[in-house]
Amino acid sequence: MFDTHAHLADGRFNEDRSQVIERALKAKVKEILCVCCNAKELSVFWQALSSYPFIWLAAGIHPHDASKYKEMKKMLVPALKTERFCALGEIGLDYHYMNSPREIQKEVFKAQLKFAREKDLPVIVHTREAAEDAWKILKDEAIKQAVIHCFSGEKRELERYLELGFYVSFAGMITFPSASSLRNLVSLVPLDKLLLETDCPYLAPQPVRGRRNEPAFVKHTMEEIARIRHIPPEKLDEITTQNARMLFRIS
Repeated sequence: MFDTHAHLADGRFNEDRSQVIERALKAKVKEILCVCCNAKELSVFWQALSSYPFIWLAAGIHPHDASKYKEMKKMLVPALKTERFCALGEIGLDYHYMNSPREIQKEVFKAQLKFAREKDLPVIVHTREAAEDAWKILKDEAIKQAVIHCFSGEKRELERYLELGFYVSFAGMITFPSASSLRNLVSLVPLDKLLLETDCPYLAPQPVRGRRNEPAFVKHTMEEIARIRHIPPEKLDEITTQNARMLFRIS
């Protein structure tokens, strides 16, 4: 399995990070994309995670911290020179909490998309209660390689992203009893555009809900999607791992 979105540099893993990784390996998670959303997390990656050859790096400014883009960009430039860096993200728009004003979020989102295009990097997109603005910006910026992370939107939103050729990733919420509409939508995603993620430490799937999420738990999401799609879990594992390697250019 490939957990394509894990915040392993988050402080909630400081006490047992190595054990979390050991549990992931025992659960047959073979690759993890560690997503760093600020300069502090990027530093933690280099100090605590870069020694693991199966943990890859994505970094970018989350919309909550849009005002810190210049600081983060200074740290991104040297990171780009390493083979571990494979995507810009997570970046996007979040109108739920509004930790940053909308106009600043949009300005920084556009700047990061242009940076990704210049560096030929795929992007990991976060969008919450901002579907129209996010779609328009992605379309206007002519982004070709992207994944909509932790998708939880409506049918038309999903269709628009698929029309742009994007990948779509699902996390543990697809296992929640209340997520019937989301389970209906996962069947609309072509298998060659489907990715799996935990978004840990957030959104632990139903069998372990209430606990801190971690990469080992991606199996619950995989098993639920396999059930919905009537595919053997091992086949879905093979397909989604291949998709992730294709998007993030991992040989």
